[in-house]
This record gives sequence, structure tokens and C-alpha cells, in this order.
Amino acid sequence: MAGKVVDAEYSKEIEKARRDLRALIASKSCAPIMLRLAWHDAGTYDAKTKTGGPDGSIRNEKELAHAANNGLKIAVDFCEGIKAKHPKITYADLYQLAGVVAVEVTGGPTIDFVPGRKDSPESPEEGRLPDAKQGASHLRDVFYRMGLSDKDIVALSGGHTLGRAHRDRSGFDDPWTKEPLKFDNFYFQELLKGDSEGLLKLRTDRVLVEDPEFRKYVVLYVEDEDAFFSDYAESHKKLSELGFTPPSSSLKAITKNRNLLAQTAVGVAVAATVIILSYFYEINRRV
Repeated sequence: MAGKVVDAEYSKEIEKARRDLRALIASKSCAPIMLRLAWHDAGTYDAKTKTGGPDGSIRNEKELAHAANNGLKIAVDFCEGIKAKHPKITYADLYQLAGVVAVEVTGGPTIDFVPGRKDSPESPEEGRLPDAKQGASHLRDVFYRMGLSDKDIVALSGGHTLGRAHRDRSGFDDPWTKEPLKFDNFYFQELLKGDSEGLLKLRTDRVLVEDPEFRKYVVLYVEDEDAFFSDYAESHKKLSELGFTPPSSSLKAITKNRNLLAQTAVGVAVAATVIILSYFYEINRRV
């Protein structure tokens, strides 16, 4: 997925949209569903066929009607308000930016965001997203298909620290933690505790402590929240850029222009200094 041209004006719009998303998410307390939107748009990627991924296609009625996307029209509609204010931004960038902001405003790590994704009118077939009733082999099939690792599986599963399941959307109910609007490592703490009244543990959650390779990351993230934040930020960035080639050439051009302006400013300052010194030298010489 080659990136669109990202110039200085587009970058400004991204920053404006970021601020608007912060305000929206804070006022609507919608961080969990915004994160879910970003994940579900990106999580369809197939590394072999290079189809799916974070290309904004989840807004298409066909894809939005997939069973795994029940309820996400709420998030799509929220984003429409931001899109109306910043029409230059692609849906693909907007949805991924919404996910990044959702994590940050709830106390999670800062995630590097590179704009430039193109929108796709085509949607992948249904069935590419994880099935919550399946086990470890299913998770690996889904994530390995995307080109992600065991560490990515566990770190990204930590996103369940935000939000709750809704019976009318997924058939499940209850939150994963006692503070579903705070991004922290409590999801992993609850996994190691076992069953807790009023908290949800899906089959795909339980396998994270049952599978030895997954479990070592769970234990690490319980003991070291900083390690979780670091790994999560890395994995989230990878997820948000699946199949996406950042438009480095345009970014280099922006950087080059900025450097040129800086050098010009320095040159002007030096020239002014030389003129001033010459002036005072001439005055002193005459005296």
C-alpha cells in the first residue's frame, strides 16, 4: 500500500485532527471503541496477498456488516464529524490516529504515528479477525498471517485493559478490568489472578496464561508495566502500518525545506552580525 503525498499542509491537518480527537474522546468517553475501530480496520491484513489492513475500508457497508464489527458504526459515525472538519485526511489515517489518541488520553504510551495511508474502496472477505471462542493456534494463525509475533499477540491483547464487551455486539458482557477507561497493565494482573466476579475472560484471554510462550510475556507485563507500555507502543505501531509504506520521500522533502529555512535564517543572522561589526569598526577607526 503506497502512501499518499504528505506535505506540510497535510501534516498540519493531522495535528488539528489529533486535537479534535482528544476533545471528542474525552467528551464521549469513547476511547475503547475508537481503539477497536483502529484495530479492526488494520487487523484484516494478509502479508502473503498484501490485501486488507489499515486502509479505511471498514467504513464500507459490506465490511461494517461483518459479525466481528458489530457496534463499530458508532465509532465510524464519531469519526465522520472529524472528517467533515478535516476532509483532506484519509479515512485510513483518521481511524489509525483515533486509535493512537485513544491509548494516549487514557494514560497509555505515546505511539509514533506516521500519516500517509491511502483509502481503499475494496473490503476483504469476512473471517480475518480473531474469534474470541478459539485458542492459541487460532490466534497464531491470525497474527502470523499479518506478519506479527507472539510478543505482538500478547502486547496487543493488553488493549483489552480498555473497554468492555457488550452482549448485543459480541454475545459477551462485562469489562476486563475494574477501570475500563484507564490504560494500564491490570488486564494482565487479572489474567494471573484467575476468575474474578464481574470481570470477563474470553477463550482468547485465557490462552495467554495457558500457553507457555504467551505466559512469559504476561508475567513480564505484570511485573513491569513500563515493559508492557514499550512493547505495546511498538506492536501498535506495527499493526497500524501493516502493508503501508510511509511516504518517506515527501517527509524528507519537508525536513529538507525546514533545514533550508533554518540555514537561511542562520545565514541572515550571520550577515547581519557582520554588517553591525563592520559598522562599529568603521566608527572606531574614525575616532
